[in-house]
Amino acid sequence: MEVVNVLAQHPWPSRLSSLYKYRHQQQQQQQQQLSFSFSPLSSKHSKPLSQMPLSTSPSKSSFLPSNHSSSWLQHTSVYHDTATNNGHRLGLLHSVFPTSPAVVSSVQDLFDFICAGPLIEKLGLTPNKVSASIDRWLECGLYLCRLFRFSELNLTTPQKARLYQYYIPVFFWCEDQISHHKSKFKDGDEVPPLVIGFSAPQGSGKTTLVFALDYLFRLTGRKPATISIDDFYLTYEDQAKLRNENPGNSLLELRGNAGSHDLQFSIDTLTGLKKLTKEGMTMKVPRYDKSAYGGKGDRADPSTWPEVEGPLEVILFEGWMLGFKPIPNEVVKAVDPQLELVNKNLEAYYNAWDKFIEAWIVIKIQDPSCVFQWRLQAEVAMRADGKPGMSDEELDFSNTIMGKM
Repeated sequence: MEVVNVLAQHPWPSRLSSLYKYRHQQQQQQQQQLSFSFSPLSSKHSKPLSQMPLSTSPSKSSFLPSNHSSSWLQHTSVYHDTATNNGHRLGLLHSVFPTSPAVVSSVQDLFDFICAGPLIEKLGLTPNKVSASIDRWLECGLYLCRLFRFSELNLTTPQKARLYQYYIPVFFWCEDQISHHKSKFKDGDEVPPLVIGFSAPQGSGKTTLVFALDYLFRLTGRKPATISIDDFYLTYEDQAKLRNENPGNSLLELRGNAGSHDLQFSIDTLTGLKKLTKEGMTMKVPRYDKSAYGGKGDRADPSTWPEVEGPLEVILFEGWMLGFKPIPNEVVKAVDPQLELVNKNLEAYYNAWDKFIEAWIVIKIQDPSCVFQWRLQAEVAMRADGKPGMSDEELDFSNTIMGKM
């Protein structure tokens, strides 16, 4: 599989690692703010921007050039003009939806806002392409407003940015990757689902992003499946065995680091999902209950696992350490000797996870210390919701790592 990478390397070295100090030091000067990298499937395939409504069959859509790779550095710059390539400003937008002059004006304003997004140019979109498909942008935005209970007529600027400069452009990019993936198969072939990997630090919003994408895919008629590396944590009993086999290693006492996952279980799950290529085929997708055993966690009862049915078209796979590879042992040892075993455990993770992933979305952050704070917020929120969660002291593996960076 050929992968186009804008950073001229595989996604994991460029992914800001909350585990390894030297990676952070190498990237500190390059990463000033939250940023995103996209590594799509490479191909000569390139189609014009689709103008289909959301309810039209999605398999033929192509919102972005499939061979276009990009990275997004979030900044505060603004889009000063909605100029086309020839330098002329676009005329007033007109939606085919029933409207009034006031609403048309708001559509124009939203169009300007969309074009100001830092992802637009990076994903190969132009004002003309956005204008041609504005109805689909509006429809996706309306559905996401309903999902997140936003007022579509009174969105705040952060809410608009979240939907129209982040979630929806990423959704279009994912759709294009699926279309390209399908184009490699002949008519009548069974097409396995495309696996898109989302690699991002804890608390940076990858789970919510995947939640939104899954929702939009279902509305387009596609059949997605979502999984997290959390779903493959060891059972409570097996985690206790791991802890007992490694006395004194605080990084393996609780779930989180390499070694605390059931890799064979993850291989079996991903292999099974890839085989859901026909109508009528179903499979239950594992889930992990972080609130079990006072917040220490355990695999959820299989009776509660969601069921997906074929033919699956896309698998959205997210996790904070997706794509991580082992690094030289002397580097790890200099940071913390406890990391040596964690680093060695990473050797087995490629065959368990990364070999399945055919397109990547990598989210990076400016300050690794945010990871611990975000992780802590998640546990506080879970406790506030009436569920057991880890105490501040039990969030030891994140705190230990962050303190060494």
